[in-house]
Amino acid sequence: MIEFAYPVCFVLLLAPVIMYFIAPAYKEKRSSIQVPYFEQLVDITGEKPQKGAVILSRKHIQKLLLILAWLCIVVAMAKPEVIGTPVTQQKSARDLMIAVDLSGSMAVEDFVLPENQSNKVDRLTAVKQVLRKFVSQRDSDRLGLILFGDAPYLQAPFTNDLDTWLTLLNDTQVGMAGQSTAFGDAIGLSISLFNSHETQNRVLIVLTDGNDTASKVPPVEAAKVAAASNIKIYTIAIGDPIAVGEEKVDIAVLENIATITGGQSFQAIDTQALENVYEAINDLEPELFESQTFRPKTSIHYIPIALFLGLYLVSLLIVTLRFPNVKKGAN
Repeated sequence: MIEFAYPVCFVLLLAPVIMYFIAPAYKEKRSSIQVPYFEQLVDITGEKPQKGAVILSRKHIQKLLLILAWLCIVVAMAKPEVIGTPVTQQKSARDLMIAVDLSGSMAVEDFVLPENQSNKVDRLTAVKQVLRKFVSQRDSDRLGLILFGDAPYLQAPFTNDLDTWLTLLNDTQVGMAGQSTAFGDAIGLSISLFNSHETQNRVLIVLTDGNDTASKVPPVEAAKVAAASNIKIYTIAIGDPIAVGEEKVDIAVLENIATITGGQSFQAIDTQALENVYEAINDLEPELFESQTFRPKTSIHYIPIALFLGLYLVSLLIVTLRFPNVKKGAN
């Protein structure tokens, strides 16, 4: 199937007809002498008669070539394009933001890795390891990363580049965002980031091991705003649920936040439990796609241009063969 990008250019096909009536062909008239005794004059002078001028009149084939050449030029200007078969592309229909607590309590070594039962690792190390596996299953999602402590910080904006996202996660360290826990402000930052994107399916996963101690906006109030922005929040409590002080996890607040936004709240006391949490989230939030169908277009304007050059060479060859020794002017 062929379409033209600029079909209005076909109006130029009428240009030669219009020019024919507006500016007719140029003709020049000159005076001449009629000699009744031409043959006698030739005998006396000894000169042989020669053609002093030649009127180049076009043959019908030349006129046809001229018309075809103009048609090729106009077609090339209209830019013909070959329309290919429909191609369907799928892209992610979801923005997934992960907020990780970097407060001082994340340095507590109370997690056991499945491959090494004898040694315990700190909570942040365990989160990183399990997140790698979780992220590897989110090929179609755009992922973002927020780190929070005394205040929330955007570590990675929404991106499909999961390798870079994981690199930025691996560069995090406990305490780099401060020692406190600004949980509510982290939700607030995620809201502003989600609102800057047009994706309607929005998910926030928050991993924290402490009570909110530094937020300017209470977490529950931030959750209400998130719900109004169609953001679903999954909360994951990291570490010992019976801890006290600043390390105490306010399970009731986390569950309330999840309920308000239509998400769920989980507890992870070891790496196996954390993996189970991510598997549950995978089941609750299957990959979503938006399909886009388009027909590829390939320009073939060079074909009429090549035909025009071919017609020009043919016309030039005809003129050369017809008038091999044309002399201009009189001898």
